[in-house]
Amino acid sequence: MECLGCRIANGIEPNLNIIYENELITCALDIAPFNEGHTLILPKKHYLDVEEIDQETAYGIMDASKMLSTVLKRLFKPDGISICQNGGKFNDLTHYHMHLIPRYEGDGFSWSEPLHPHGAEQWLPRTKENILKVLSN
Repeated sequence: MECLGCRIANGIEPNLNIIYENELITCALDIAPFNEGHTLILPKKHYLDVEEIDQETAYGIMDASKMLSTVLKRLFKPDGISICQNGGKFNDLTHYHMHLIPRYEGDGFSWSEPLHPHGAEQWLPRTKENILKVLSN
């Protein structure tokens, strides 16, 4: 599989921190998280942009975003959550993916490196474990 997004969505890429999946989508922690809990939702079937996605998969993506937003709010107590996706040439995976990003006032959020590195990548296994615990309750 040439597409990195397809490899992530289908569990082929190594060292994934998958926190939820079903027959349509995979949700994994971003390997370069803006804040702890930063999650990607990817369809298992290849799509580049949102308008290509079939209705069942689109509903699956939104259902997962609602469920995981609730989990992230409960677990990390952010001031809010940014839900976004980049299409076209801004889609760095060349595979549709939605970001769920816990946000905090003054966190300097932008689509660039964090203003204040926090080391959240060091906590990916712990973050995964914590999210899986909440999901199982």
